[in-house]
Amino acid sequence: MSYVFGRYPQAADADREYPVIDLVICHGDFLNAHHEYVHKNRSVRGFGSYGDIMIRDRKMYVAPTPFAIVDGLTGTRTLILPEGFELPQGFKVVGELARQEADHLIVGYEFDLTTNLIIAKTARNPKAGQEHHFIAYRMAGDSDKSVTILLKERET
Repeated sequence: MSYVFGRYPQAADADREYPVIDLVICHGDFLNAHHEYVHKNRSVRGFGSYGDIMIRDRKMYVAPTPFAIVDGLTGTRTLILPEGFELPQGFKVVGELARQEADHLIVGYEFDLTTNLIIAKTARNPKAGQEHHFIAYRMAGDSDKSVTILLKERET
């Protein structure tokens, strides 16, 4: 599975055009390498003063975009694929990227309806520290600007 990310100016011109400034197509593993979890919506009945309201647990996942993970994407068109994919014809390598798995995984959460607090339940990641390698490509005639991982402290 792949994802497409594009950025465009906040203000439209007089013709209401929104030109794409930069574009990234990235393999889903670049955002999350785990494939085991199967999402299921769940619900509980009995909420509210009359006890007839249903609360639906509909998970929403917000992953950082490649623009928050790597540098060198501004004003370019970039393709990010796992290492080992055959080099697409007409493309050149502009970066080698490695993402390292976190020490802990969120395995559950608890939400308190009286305080509106959400508390994550974590477990040690059995693949902690494992690196996943990716290659950044651009079309042969595009920018040679290199693509590198941003060095940020990861939240734990």
